[in-house]
Amino acid sequence: MNAPQTSKTPAKPAAKNPQRLMQVLLAPQVSEKSTYVAEKNEQVVFRVVGNATKPEIKAAVELLFKVEVESVQVANVKGKQKRFGKMTGRRKDWKKAYVCLKPGQEINFHAAE
Repeated sequence: MNAPQTSKTPAKPAAKNPQRLMQVLLAPQVSEKSTYVAEKNEQVVFRVVGNATKPEIKAAVELLFKVEVESVQVANVKGKQKRFGKMTGRRKDWKKAYVCLKPGQEINFHAAE
């Protein structure tokens, strides 16, 4: 008997829509940990929109900063529980991306363009 065929959809290519790519990166994440990672591993940490994919993040960084990206790692950060008196609330969940640059590449946020 013939085995049922499963149709795998091919992976979507990175978004080529420049308007979408301009909205993927929200801000660089500046912290002690991100500074340490930048110096040690030649990585840059960005805060990105919640539905961003790795190929979109890679394309956005290459488009905006004119650098070559080697790889992208993504982490979903859970929002903290906060209290104000008796009222309890929660901050929004957000996503951050660790962008590994190819050797010799560098992003300088202090340079004015």
